[in-house]
Amino acid sequence: MRRGAWRGSLRIRLLAGTMFWIVASVVVAGWGLGGLFRQHLAEQFQAELKTHLDQLTAHLTIDEQGWPALSVPLSDPRLERPYSGLYWQIDDLASGGAAGTPGPRRSRSRSLWDHVLAAPVDAPADGEVHRHRLDGPAGTRLEVIERRVKVDERPETAAREFRLIVAADERLMIDPATRFDSALWLALGLLAGGLVIAALVQVRVGLAPLRELRAALGHLRSGRTPRLEGDFPAEIAPLVDDFNSVLAHNAEVVERARTQAGNLAHALKTPLAILGNAAAGRDDELARLVATQVDAARRQVHYHLARAQAAAAGRLAGARTALGPVLEGLLRAMRRIHAGRDLELVLHPISPDLVFRGEEQDLQEMLGNLLDNACKWTAGRVEIEARLESGGLTIAIDDDGQGIAAGQRDAVLRRGVRADQQVPGSGLGLSIVGDLAQVYGGGLRLADSPLGGLRALLSLPAADGTTRDLPGT
Repeated sequence: MRRGAWRGSLRIRLLAGTMFWIVASVVVAGWGLGGLFRQHLAEQFQAELKTHLDQLTAHLTIDEQGWPALSVPLSDPRLERPYSGLYWQIDDLASGGAAGTPGPRRSRSRSLWDHVLAAPVDAPADGEVHRHRLDGPAGTRLEVIERRVKVDERPETAAREFRLIVAADERLMIDPATRFDSALWLALGLLAGGLVIAALVQVRVGLAPLRELRAALGHLRSGRTPRLEGDFPAEIAPLVDDFNSVLAHNAEVVERARTQAGNLAHALKTPLAILGNAAAGRDDELARLVATQVDAARRQVHYHLARAQAAAAGRLAGARTALGPVLEGLLRAMRRIHAGRDLELVLHPISPDLVFRGEEQDLQEMLGNLLDNACKWTAGRVEIEARLESGGLTIAIDDDGQGIAAGQRDAVLRRGVRADQQVPGSGLGLSIVGDLAQVYGGGLRLADSPLGGLRALLSLPAADGTTRDLPGT
């Protein structure tokens, strides 16, 4: 796992921590439960051997030939089945060194068949239980306990000492533990799988409000809503409320900035107009200098105030403007402004889904400048079309005028540069359009028009939900 992914995702952090504790808990539980069960089996196994040894001691007797025997057969049926895994043996220790006898007298369970338990020779006290591990029939490993007891056959004779042995195959203890471990780990594995699924569901449900918050931010950014909206839990609601408060404050600041910019423009227009009128009444070098500087001041005020207003609006979230109505309104205004020239202004069909992610006032400023430029330079026909291109809006304005040479197009986009000094204007229109477009992350390009004049291509961000191109483009 990459370190960046670990730090950058709450989902990965929560799941990784949960998975770690699930695995650790399952492993510890499996190890602990398995150990407890094996301990229980061992204690039960030893207790069973001890029970058989006690029964063997209680039923020990001597037959008429002097051989050790049992007064009553032991109850466990495994002692009658050869090599069943459970055995007993009684050795007469007093007969081990008697003359004429091949070995000690002994009795064995039928389950031993022809096998003899060869326990180590030691000397436990009477009644004391010793434990051993021996090799048993068919290569098995046996758990053995023994006890020595003395039997007084007749009062006048010395007591005889016997060695009582009970043995059991260790597999009787190991096999149940193995089967239990298999079942235990299977059950714990299913439990761990269920816990993992529960953790996945919990993380998904727990982080659902963050996904809703992300969607709400997307709607805000795309201009669908002016503020964060949704039903958020108590842990997130204060953050949403604070964020909405910041948005409201930001909107107030933008509106205040626009108002102040308008007030500043109005305050400057009157002194500049007075200076311009005073200079217009005289024909000397000073008057011409004042007129030139007043004109420059007007252009600079217009340019910087427009840019300041656009920069403030460009950072205002939630702005959203339909393209079609703005273009239709501007074309009606251009027909009135240029009514004396009999211009043909053609607007190709605009899809209602084409929506600009920004302020209507800024869109009108940009398109108004471009349309006014096209109407000034056209020979008689201006065409406007719009389409969705690379996730953004592209608006093309074509005219059939003389156009601009390719080498001069970059120059006319700079502030204050005019293509023709004979045509009225400040040279700031295209520069303002380019600056406004850059504020919104777009741009302005000039190219050759299919009509023979100039094509202005304005790129602007599209609001979410703008999914269809203009029909026929």
